[in-house]
Amino acid sequence: MPSFDVVCEANMVEVRNGVDQASKEISTRFDFKGTDARVEHKEHEITCYADADFQLQQVKDVLTNKLAKRSVDVRFLDEGKVEKVGGDKVKQVIKIRNGIQTEDAKRIVKLIKESKMKVQASIQGDAVRVSGAKRDDLQAAIALLRKDVSDLPLEFNNFRD
Repeated sequence: MPSFDVVCEANMVEVRNGVDQASKEISTRFDFKGTDARVEHKEHEITCYADADFQLQQVKDVLTNKLAKRSVDVRFLDEGKVEKVGGDKVKQVIKIRNGIQTEDAKRIVKLIKESKMKVQASIQGDAVRVSGAKRDDLQAAIALLRKDVSDLPLEFNNFRD
């Protein structure tokens, strides 16, 4: 029976490269000279440091531009709140989404069931598996998800015939 998986995974190699490029640009830019502006990356989170809120916004702009150039969807970035570190220095933790949350997975399954297509959707851990009798039905399901679920950067992989 043909099937595919709906996943939400960022390309971590490209994220690492984007963060490295942003760090390099921040270290060489004139308006960041002599400041504590920097970007750090650990597993599935990026931490931005700066001397003021305005400067933090500039650091995030540099980061998102570098990630966008490396074709990393900015919808993967889940920004936390701005925290004071000491003095006027601030930091912000940005989590990188990995996997589909349970509420979003349930929403995807419900959307597919309400469409009355001849496909079945089931939650498989942090992915949603969609299976059906015909390949055309699966392609219609992909088109439906691309159109109706615009707040998540969905990818479709593991297509089996």
